[in-house]
Amino acid sequence: MAAAREGAAGLIICARTASKLSDCAKAIAAEGLDTRVLEVPTDIADAAQCANLVSKAESTFGRIDVLLNSAYVPGNFSPILEADLDSWRQAMDVNLFGTMQLTLEVARVMKAQGGGSIVMVNTMVTRKPLQTQGGYGASKAALLSATQHLALELGQYNIRVNTTFMGWMWGPPVEGYFQHAAQETGESVEAMKADVAKNIPLGRIPDDADCAKAVLMLASDYACVVTGAGLDVNGGEYLPH
Repeated sequence: MAAAREGAAGLIICARTASKLSDCAKAIAAEGLDTRVLEVPTDIADAAQCANLVSKAESTFGRIDVLLNSAYVPGNFSPILEADLDSWRQAMDVNLFGTMQLTLEVARVMKAQGGGSIVMVNTMVTRKPLQTQGGYGASKAALLSATQHLALELGQYNIRVNTTFMGWMWGPPVEGYFQHAAQETGESVEAMKADVAKNIPLGRIPDDADCAKAVLMLASDYACVVTGAGLDVNGGEYLPH
């Protein structure tokens, strides 16, 4: 939605659930945005589906200027001593290997066309470990290392690769988490939001639409000489020094 609002000429949107793609395309059209949208249901853990996505993007638009990687699975949240390593492997399959499969397919296109921009949507958990999220954090930390190597090696082809680190971000996934926790604990959603916001210097949980603006900034020509960078997008909850 943010890319369409900023004037993207065309969007290739992908997710495993086709209905989510349809909902997004309808929302873009409902705002009167003149954006061409290609919907391609894709599981990035499947190499053949990644290749199909890139092939359809090329045949439809002729080039790929930007890749925004935000697909992920969280795995099971549990203490390390009770870790389900199969769940860790599933997180790795999507968050690291799946993201890399799609990235390499796109990077070959970008190299041939003379450049492009790739942005990884990572997590504050790789900067500030949270209890029970070891598997998710490990998969995203591995992706961060891979991203740095991508930036180092792809720069010669005018391909920029950057990372955003999202913290608490208000949107459907976090809202669903709070609602479930409210049912389990009896505490209200508003009370839990206020408790989280106490640790965020800006005093509120960032909205997903606002966080998207930071992703687009790194993707755009405003960051034309930025590569290998990591941008913290969490209201100040994690302060690098």
